[in-house]
Amino acid sequence: MIGSIKGKVAYLANEYCLLETNSGVGYRVFMPAAHLGQLAVGMEARVHTYMAVREDAILLFGFLNQEYYNLFLLLLGVSGVGPKVALGILSAVKPDDFYLAVQSRDLKVLTKLPGIGKKTAERLLLELKDKVGGIGGDSGFADTAFGGGSAAVDEAIEALCALGYSNSEIMPALKQIPNYAELSSEVIIKQALKLFAGRK
Repeated sequence: MIGSIKGKVAYLANEYCLLETNSGVGYRVFMPAAHLGQLAVGMEARVHTYMAVREDAILLFGFLNQEYYNLFLLLLGVSGVGPKVALGILSAVKPDDFYLAVQSRDLKVLTKLPGIGKKTAERLLLELKDKVGGIGGDSGFADTAFGGGSAAVDEAIEALCALGYSNSEIMPALKQIPNYAELSSEVIIKQALKLFAGRK
């Protein structure tokens, strides 16, 4: 298996780049949009690669850092998610934001991702909930956000979302509120708003 490629960018397209090694071999590597945006023709790059073997093709998928590569492999472990869908997800969302969406059971965020319908989003939550804790944040917080979270916490999150805050803002704020899982939704909302106000 090809684990990584170092070469010069010979060509850039919407979904892939052509990396030409010193030996003169050019590899077509499909990459997330954000990573393609960091490349330019003529520059040297090293990409972590995953080789997908199908009956009709052998495709290479590449990433500029290990974080994206790790999430790509994690997504491939979910039933119904193939390399193209996983790459689409990584082109649409940053790993940290994806982990937060899973930790907070945010179906709205997941179903907005390309190729992800409600059923696939539910599978992502079901199959990744025990795997995301140690990656996206501390496992204790992930457990609370998933199974141990109270109805008050859920209500507070929904209310804050309705006020225009994203999960990537809400979940870190909750972690700063002592014993937030034991508080009423009103108190959680008030304390979260104070934290948001203090950042401005």
